[in-house]
Amino acid sequence: MVNLNQPLPGYLTSKANIIRLVGFTALFALVFINIYAPFGVETWYNVTRLELFVYSSLVILTGVLVVVVSRIILYFVSNRVQLTVFQYLVWILGEVFLMALFYTLYEKLILSDNRPLETVFGNSVQNTALVLFLPYSVLWLYFSYVDKKGQIEALRENTGSAFDFKSPMVGFPDEKGVLQLSLLSADILFIEASSNYVVVAYVKKDKVSRFLLRNTMKKLEPELVDYGIIRCHRSFMVNVDRVRLMRKDKTGLVLELDSPENLEIPVTKTYLDALLKIFGQHVGL
Repeated sequence: MVNLNQPLPGYLTSKANIIRLVGFTALFALVFINIYAPFGVETWYNVTRLELFVYSSLVILTGVLVVVVSRIILYFVSNRVQLTVFQYLVWILGEVFLMALFYTLYEKLILSDNRPLETVFGNSVQNTALVLFLPYSVLWLYFSYVDKKGQIEALRENTGSAFDFKSPMVGFPDEKGVLQLSLLSADILFIEASSNYVVVAYVKKDKVSRFLLRNTMKKLEPELVDYGIIRCHRSFMVNVDRVRLMRKDKTGLVLELDSPENLEIPVTKTYLDALLKIFGQHVGL
C-alpha cells in the first residue's frame, strides 16, 4: 500500500519526464477521443469523421495547454518545496478540474452547446479523468521501473569490486542519472541543499572534503534513507552513524558530528520524530 505522506519520487518532477508525460498524454488523448469516442462524442455534433477528428484534435491539443502550464508550475514548486504523494494526487485532481472547466467553457461559449451546463461539465470531468488518469498511471509505473532499474545497475557497479568493504558504497548521480561520486557510507558526514545543487560533505584522509553535485535533495533523499542518511532540516541530511550528540542551544536543536572538523547541523521540529526513530533503530531501542 502506498504511503500518501511519503516524499514524492524525484522522477515524477524531473524536467525530462515532465516533457515525456505531456507528449504522451497529448498523443493518448488524440487517440482516445478519435478512436474510442467516449460517451457518444461522435453524436454530439452532426459532422463527418474527418471533421470530428480535426475538431477534437484542436480541442484536445488546446486543452493540453492546461497540463503544460500545470507541469511547469509543478516543476518550479517541487524544486523549492518537498511535495508528498498525497499533494501530487491532489495536484492531478486540480488538473482534471481545470481542464474539464476549460472544455465546458469552450463548448458553451464557442460551440454554443445547448445541453445543460451541469451535463456538459459532468461529461467533461469524466472524459478528462480518463484522458489524464490512464496515461499518468502508465507513465508513473514506467518511470518507477526505469528508476529502479537504474538503482540496480548502480548497485551492481558499486558491488562489482574485488574488495570487501565493511560498509556499502553510496552512489551520487547528477540530475541526468549519471553517477558522479561514490563513497563509503561510513565516510559521509552530511548533505546540504544549495538551490539546484547539493554539497556532499565526507571524510577523506582525515580531512573534510566537499563535492558539489548538480541534483536536488528531494531526488536523492529516497535513496539515501536506506544508508542511514536522513533529513533533519529543510536544507540538510545527516549520516546518523556520524552523529556524536544532540543538544539544544539558543538557536534550537543541533547535531554535533564525529568529524575532523567541528561540524554542527541544525535540526527542525518537522524532522525530529523521524530522526529520533532512526536513532532508536540504530541503537536497538
